[in-house]
Amino acid sequence: MNKYHNQKIYCKTSKRYFDSKKEHKRFHELNLLLKANEITDLTLQPKFELQPKFKKNNKSYRKIEYIADFMYYDNKLKKMVIEDTKGYKTKDYLLKKKMFEYIYQDCELKEL
Repeated sequence: MNKYHNQKIYCKTSKRYFDSKKEHKRFHELNLLLKANEITDLTLQPKFELQPKFKKNNKSYRKIEYIADFMYYDNKLKKMVIEDTKGYKTKDYLLKKKMFEYIYQDCELKEL
């Protein structure tokens, strides 16, 4: 267990670890929606660049990325949906969410 009291779960069917039971459950729900053709292009752990790396005054700054849990195209909404299964919203997450919403306005960010 980590400091947020979630437990990593191993999924035999996908042969991968999930950060929480909630994320594991949502993965199986999304697979059912995928099979029912309600969603397409399911991606796990998609990365979004919020700020590129740069140098200033001989100092290097790393890029800032937001890593969501899932991304898919919703056939009913006709747009990309990004999902994050949150238990606890850290200050870092809230700042990255705000940056994400500004940069990727054509996507919908859902918190579960």
